[in-house]
Amino acid sequence: MTGPTPEKVMQIITGGWASSILGAAARHGIFTALEGNPATAENVAKKTGISSRGAQALLDGLTGLGLLILSEGRYQNSPDASLFLVKGKPSYLGAMAEVFLEDLGTWQKLPDAAKTGLPSAPYSADVADNPFWHALVPAIAALSFPVAQMAAERLGIAKAGEVSWLDVGGGSGVWSAVWLGANKGANGTQLDWPNVNKIGRGFVTNFGVVDRFQTIDGDFHTTDFGSAKYDFGIYAHIAHQEAPADNLATFLKFRKALKPGGTLVVNDFILTNDRTGHPFAMMFAAQMLVVTKNGFTYRQSDYREWLGEAGFKSVDIVPTPTPSTLVFAS
Repeated sequence: MTGPTPEKVMQIITGGWASSILGAAARHGIFTALEGNPATAENVAKKTGISSRGAQALLDGLTGLGLLILSEGRYQNSPDASLFLVKGKPSYLGAMAEVFLEDLGTWQKLPDAAKTGLPSAPYSADVADNPFWHALVPAIAALSFPVAQMAAERLGIAKAGEVSWLDVGGGSGVWSAVWLGANKGANGTQLDWPNVNKIGRGFVTNFGVVDRFQTIDGDFHTTDFGSAKYDFGIYAHIAHQEAPADNLATFLKFRKALKPGGTLVVNDFILTNDRTGHPFAMMFAAQMLVVTKNGFTYRQSDYREWLGEAGFKSVDIVPTPTPSTLVFAS
């Protein structure tokens, strides 16, 4: 019987290396260059326009991480890399890797944020014209595709008729893109900051459904949602950046905005009541610490409490194949 080894600790210590290698490879298009075209290090350098030494270093690292396969001197994408790291595919996560690469400096200041309880990022998440949104909003859309599809199937969106919804803080518009694609008679409205809505309109345009996609420019904390106007509400990956009182206030506005029998869908990184769950969701609390003043990862019991106080009678919490959780409130 063997005792503890340093392998896991060393893997975590060098996690920044792995993130940087992946981000650099994504930025230089290495996975895209290799898709369907196994190549030597020299060929990869020529295709991507980087140095031979740099190409070999990145290829070594990517192979060590299991993202590339080396056979007879040629490198090719692993199945994971082919699905998630080739530009142009809807499941592409390479842009997210680039965003995380740029954000490493913020994480270096996590000790300060932990000591003070205040964000260490140069721009906090509550700043409307935060340059970070321009990179993050489209980068994370791929994470929401399967969850939005799962929610649509559960709610029967495809056969729901001429329904409408309000997506608060909708970002890229991925939820509306998926739901509008499923239901040709539906209409989606997104409430977000003007610069983010511009990104959303461009994203939804790519799916050919922008004619049924409307945007409301504004801060959802102060913008009125209307009364008995929508069949569905969507609040995806916003609750984690808000203080508890702000989430309750938003849920009260959603309850008023929904038609009788309407359903609010919440999607976020949610922990169990004893604060355990998916490893990504558990680490996400530290992300909120460095980029928000009041945000956090909340428990299932927190959502039940807020939604109950807001007047929702039924709250159903559903896990997904991703690190995030779905909540259906009606």
